[in-house]
Amino acid sequence: VSAKALTEIVDQIEQMIQEAPDREVEARQVGERVMDKLRELDKVAYVRFASVYRQFEDVEEFMQELHGLLQTRK
Repeated sequence: VSAKALTEIVDQIEQMIQEAPDREVEARQVGERVMDKLRELDKVAYVRFASVYRQFEDVEEFMQELHGLLQTRK
């Protein structure tokens, strides 16, 4: 993933936060938005981020995420 693409994602998420009606945005919302953007941009980057963000405990959780990702491609 290029630095430019990541910068665009960061800019979009910052804009979402600034436009939010509440003064505070939960970290969970930011993390989910990052995952959504990465899923659209690069599936491998998405899985790598999701594995850390969601703190997969075992290979089965990781495989479930991959299976879900593959199902959305069909």
